[in-house]
Amino acid sequence: MILRILNLVVIGALVLAAAYVYRIKFDSTVQAERLAKMRSEIRRERDTIAALRAEWGELDNPARIETLTKRFLPLKPIASTQFDSLDALPDRPPQFIKPDSADPIGHIIENLQEPDQVTGSVAEPPPAPAAPTAAIIAPPAAAAPADDATPAERELPAVKSGRLDR
Repeated sequence: MILRILNLVVIGALVLAAAYVYRIKFDSTVQAERLAKMRSEIRRERDTIAALRAEWGELDNPARIETLTKRFLPLKPIASTQFDSLDALPDRPPQFIKPDSADPIGHIIENLQEPDQVTGSVAEPPPAPAAPTAAIIAPPAAAAPADDATPAERELPAVKSGRLDR
């Protein structure tokens, strides 16, 4: 009788051991699948990084940038007459920011003025049109380039005070 009980206990222990081994095998299979998935994701990310680096290298190519500059920017070569000595520079501009100002950039924007000198790279602003009188009220005519304007002046957009107005 004791032998039968001992056999049943050993059989039960074997069944429990087999179930435990099966659980370990299943967990290791799940871990191996996760590892394979992570490796494929890493490989995909590395390929994406390599493609982005290649695209960056193509976009950052100096020859490409030069051709785009020539096509889209109306740049002209620098003439030797554009250089001047440091003595010819104007004095330092006045300080526009009050020390106790809460919003210094807003204060500068509020106090913007037209520049006294127009540089060679900025077209001189056209003179301000005369204010219409109360007696004459007419619809605005379509803006046409002046007949005495050069072809370059007709192509350039109006620029205010050297800033790009957006």
